[in-house]
Order: sequence, then structure tokens, then C-alpha cells
Amino acid sequence: MKRYILHTPFSIYHFEAATWDHSVHKHTYFEIIFILKGSGIHRINGNAFQYAESDVFLLGPEDFHHFDIQELTEFSFVRFNESIHKQLPGDKDRPWQPIIRTLLNTSSQSRGSIVADKQEKQKLHHLLAVLEAESSDDQSQYFEVIRDGLMRSMLIILARNLFSQTQSRPVRKDSIEAILMYIRQHIYRPEDLTIERLAEHFHYAPAYISLFFKKQTGESLKQYIIRHKIKLIEARLLYSQLTLSEIADEFGYTDESHLCKQFRKYTGTTPIAFRMRV
Repeated sequence: MKRYILHTPFSIYHFEAATWDHSVHKHTYFEIIFILKGSGIHRINGNAFQYAESDVFLLGPEDFHHFDIQELTEFSFVRFNESIHKQLPGDKDRPWQPIIRTLLNTSSQSRGSIVADKQEKQKLHHLLAVLEAESSDDQSQYFEVIRDGLMRSMLIILARNLFSQTQSRPVRKDSIEAILMYIRQHIYRPEDLTIERLAEHFHYAPAYISLFFKKQTGESLKQYIIRHKIKLIEARLLYSQLTLSEIADEFGYTDESHLCKQFRKYTGTTPIAFRMRV
């Protein structure tokens, strides 16, 4: 399956289409998809969702999708990497930081369009209009500050809507989606991602949860966790100034050497070489 790559922390792609020319694909980034007009079917992770004007979708790096366009559709794709919401000095105690982190590490796509309320959709589309206008002058000294404020507001509104949906339509605790959600939420705590801990949390035998995960995803539980972690580390290397020691500490590695060894095993290159190649 093709994987699209974003080489900058942020971009907006606004276009109209009568037919969808892209094959089913994944990304290395997140994207908020706005439907400005038109209708059709949005196929996400094997599920089909009818879409219409003003719908809003949020996709993460592991989501795969494509559109079946039934009526000429105007799209706006807001694409961004995790680094755009990097924690700055003084941010640690800001209440929106954990909300955004939880949103980006929560599987949202078995629910289709995140926002149902008309007024909530209007708020998001107004923010999009301002964001697109500001992006036309992205060399301005004020652009990044304005962009980050607008993006933060968008994501908080999406989180508010997604989490209210989650409360009214809870994910089954024994579903593969629940396991994937748990992994994404605990990816920085390796002690919570052992087979034994996962089996205990989901009330499965350790051997069974491994077989269940492999059957549902085609990949072993251990391999999925490592590859998801490596994907996040690649984003840190490309879009942050964190040292290898700081990255190793963030992701729970015993030391920098352990991080380098595992990174090279799964990517074929060292973290330093990966960071310097762009």
C-alpha cells in the first residue's frame, strides 16, 4: 500500500475533484479533511461512510482511505506532523496539551465524520477559512504563532466532539480498535505494552491476545508496537531538535544505544543518518 510523505510540519491542499485519482493509501502524518461541497463515500480502514457538505474527518498515520466521489466535491486537506504541537517551555501545565495528545493518539475512524452538530461544523469551517487566508502569507513573522493558535482551536473542537461520541458510543473493550487505541495512548510507557500487561488489561490469555491481534491486523502485536514507536521517532528526528538521549528517554528506552540498535534494525539506517538525509 502506498504511503504519502509530508516533508514539512504543515500544509494545506485545497482542490475540487469529480473523480478520485489516488489509490488506497496511508500517510506519515495527520490530516483534517474538510468537505466544502459535494457528496460521495469515504472509505476508511475498510469501512464506508457517506459524506456530504460540511463534514469533517480526522485521519492518523495508520489510517488508510480513499473516496468514491458521487457529486463534484471541494476538499480542503489540512496536513500536519506531531511536531507542530511540540511542547514548549511553560506548556507542561496547559490543559489543552493532554487533550490534543489524547486526540492524536486515539483511533477516531470507525465513526466517520467526527462532527455532527451544525454550529460546531460552522466553527471549524470558519477557522479553516482564516487558516487558509493566513497561509497565503506563510513567510510572515506572525504566521507560525497564528497557525498554531488556529490549529490548537480546531483540534480542541474536534476532541470535544470525538470524546462526546466516544462516551455515547463506547468502543467494545474486547475489539481490535480498543487494543490499537490502548497502544497509541501508552506508546511512551513500554511497561504498559508488554504482552502480559495487555492480556491483563483486556482479560485475555497472553497467547490468545497475540493470536487475536495477528488475525485482525496481519501483524504481530510486538511488531506493531515497535513499528508505531519507530514512526513517531522518525517524526521527532525530522521535525524536532531533541537529542537522541532525550528521544530515548521519552520513549522509554534504557539508553541511547538501545534506541539506535532498534531503529537501525527496523529502518536500515541510524537515527543520525536518518536526521541528516533531509
